[in-house]
Amino acid sequence: MKKPIYYLLTLLLLSPACLFSQEQESEKKLVYQLNIKQEIAPGMWRQTKKAFEAADTLGADIFLIHMNTYGGTVLDADSIRTKILQSDIPVYVFIDNNAASAGALISIAADSIYMRPGGSIGAATVVNQTGQAMPDKYQSYMRSTMRTTAEAKGKVPVVEENDTVYKWRRDPRIAEAMVDPSIYIEGVIDTGKVLTFTSEEAIKYGYSDGLAESIQEVLQQAGVENYEIVEYEPGWIERIIGFLVHPVFSGLLIMAIIGGIYFEMQTPGIGFPLGIAILAAVLYFAPLYLEGLAANWEILVFILGVILIAVEIFVLPGFGVAGISGITIVFTSLILSLINNVDFDFGYVELENVGIAIMTVTVGLFGGFLLSLYFGKKMFSAKSGPFKDFALSTVQNISEGYLNVDASFLALKGKTGKAQTVLRPGGKVIIDGEIYDAMSQSGFIERGEEVLVRKVGTAQLYVDRPD
Repeated sequence: MKKPIYYLLTLLLLSPACLFSQEQESEKKLVYQLNIKQEIAPGMWRQTKKAFEAADTLGADIFLIHMNTYGGTVLDADSIRTKILQSDIPVYVFIDNNAASAGALISIAADSIYMRPGGSIGAATVVNQTGQAMPDKYQSYMRSTMRTTAEAKGKVPVVEENDTVYKWRRDPRIAEAMVDPSIYIEGVIDTGKVLTFTSEEAIKYGYSDGLAESIQEVLQQAGVENYEIVEYEPGWIERIIGFLVHPVFSGLLIMAIIGGIYFEMQTPGIGFPLGIAILAAVLYFAPLYLEGLAANWEILVFILGVILIAVEIFVLPGFGVAGISGITIVFTSLILSLINNVDFDFGYVELENVGIAIMTVTVGLFGGFLLSLYFGKKMFSAKSGPFKDFALSTVQNISEGYLNVDASFLALKGKTGKAQTVLRPGGKVIIDGEIYDAMSQSGFIERGEEVLVRKVGTAQLYVDRPD
């Protein structure tokens, strides 16, 4: 009888402790962290979508963005901003130094903003590739977007002279002033300047909720004590894409495309080199397409250029309009696929990115061509090349008795015919009802005179008067 009583007492004593421990565990907050420490581009937008999906799946309590960026494309920043505004999970932003331009737009969309001492936020004017401000239609769009983003955070009650008034949590006019230098706000910004806040100024005017040196301090200031941080890690696809779109690797892929086409032209039929060229083209365009850089029409333009080059090589004699057009189109399409243009609008394209694209394609094309010539000579060498049996390297010299003449043409030797035209000494003769080019070996021969074929050349007959 004692044992059941002992077990019951033990259970009663331990149960509160167990329940308390379980309650503590259940109160632990899950913080999902996304790092934005690069240019705002299509790749960053894709990662943001994946991060929010993962946070929803895990049931995260807080979505925290660790930010340090000088900006990027407006379209991708707007997409990220919209995702934040529509999120059911509270979004915090920790500005670890810079949130300029597109970074400022994303930050303003968050529920709470914390900044490292010495950090800054603002300067959201839309500029072109040279750093010059874009026309007002672009600025108008950005002003409106910044304003509505600030307004989305709503108003808060403020006590002034014993009266409660409601003021914007983040003043929309301040958000506009980060874009438009013509806006004047007393005590905040004069006209002629684009607004950028320091960390202290951002706190003073409601664009930051506090200073912090780390993620831990951010969560502490937000009143989150018991938490677990899960950080978004780019998947293997993102890593591969990041590797493939690197300018150095893009240049190597262009070399492989050019080399594959060159070697395919050196070998009969369709074989391994063409497969290499196609694979390199897929590896070049596929990641750029996923990144949002290469559009459908840019890929189609590249294919058109290759077709024109093929037509020039295999169909048309010489080298003319089709070949030059094909090379120009291929070169242009490869460059366009590396920059973030929207159709033929290059307003948001950075000049530095254009220079990198041109250099990558130029080095890739010329490097691929020169390497193809070098390795082609080595690999198809008649003496020691590993592919010496794939190419014809011997020469059939006429002096050795070789003639590129059809057998039926050779059978004309010794036959007689008539001069179709005057031979002086070249002209045409008719033999067995067929007309042939001929060269007289005995000087001038009148039209209609009988001729005898003395010798057969590569493309003509050598005739004389019969004995």
